[in-house]
Amino acid sequence: MTEPYSTADNSTRRPPRALVAGGSLAGLFAGTLLHQQGWDVDIFERSAHSLESQGAGLVQQADLVRALRALGIASVGSLGVTAFERVTLNRDGSFADQDRSHQTQHAWDSLYRILRQRFPEAHYHLNSAVTGFTQDAVSVTLTLADGGKATGDLLIAADGTLSALRGLLAPETAPRYAGYVAWRGLIPESLLTGRAKAALAGRFAFYRYDGSHILGYLIPGPNGETAEGARRYNWVWYRQAATQAEIDRLLTDRQGVRHAVSMPPNGLDPAVVTALQTDAGTLLPPPLADAVAATRAPFIQAIQDLESPRLAFGRIALIGDAASVVRPHTAMGIDKAAGDAFYLAEALVTPDDVAAEDKVPAALKAWEPDRLAHARAIAAHGRRLGAPLEPRVASES
Repeated sequence: MTEPYSTADNSTRRPPRALVAGGSLAGLFAGTLLHQQGWDVDIFERSAHSLESQGAGLVQQADLVRALRALGIASVGSLGVTAFERVTLNRDGSFADQDRSHQTQHAWDSLYRILRQRFPEAHYHLNSAVTGFTQDAVSVTLTLADGGKATGDLLIAADGTLSALRGLLAPETAPRYAGYVAWRGLIPESLLTGRAKAALAGRFAFYRYDGSHILGYLIPGPNGETAEGARRYNWVWYRQAATQAEIDRLLTDRQGVRHAVSMPPNGLDPAVVTALQTDAGTLLPPPLADAVAATRAPFIQAIQDLESPRLAFGRIALIGDAASVVRPHTAMGIDKAAGDAFYLAEALVTPDDVAAEDKVPAALKAWEPDRLAHARAIAAHGRRLGAPLEPRVASES
């Protein structure tokens, strides 16, 4: 067992140690920022495989920029693709309105690779699900699914919507399904038809109809390419799935396995994909219908709400989706995760006159109120934006 952090004198001082449950973007932001500050950090990711294939597009926001700049990435915008205009389409594909506001979009997988490159490979542990913990006045110990244990000064729960640690710390807090799903697709820019490229390239595009809407934009290519022709088109189509039977059907893969929150690419029943593409041709403007039709492996996410009433539990902090799940309409899920990590790292730079055993609990206690308030504001905004998409009849789920 590792001895707790001591500040008795500089000759015997060891770096503080952080344990991070979850190796997605939230966990990587936290781990990389603390590693940069001199902490020993180990990240434990339950997946047996690297996560590059997960996620799709995301919108650049202030805290994402702040966290990346803290890691030495000065020109964050150059990593993404900038849309020069926001447009709303009519059903026939013409523009209902145009707004010359610029907006930069990033690729989830590109940010993941950037953070992995900045974090020590030997301290990123795949196939390492965290199942429990104990803590006392001077340390916290996590337990892994294989029976292994690790002890440190701080435990960060960044293990997502279905967080095992949040389940132990705040078992009364659980995700609530909102009655609709987000269909998502990601295709090479080269697969856009001529009419799709003419209408969509360089634009952040929307189309709305009763109970649904779709949006799309360009993001960097699979290796971070931002040159024209090498990028990817990312689309998100919100559709209602009000009953338990509907959501069960959509989240059950071709092997008959029911997924809890989302269905990865290539997991969907081919008949479901065919029906989606048929509906696109009937319901969507031609440029967006073409983008959906070109997507061979769409994926799906159930829209959920979750807000933990607390984020700090002694030496344990909840961040990212483990702390709160905000609807994607806000375009702030990753930004919130980056902000949770950035401000936590900032709070952990504590004054020397604070006793060693009190440093982490005091920092977490100081960090918690602003992050709770921030999450609640974003979550409320997301519910307002998503209200028109919720089924008018109460969900059976």
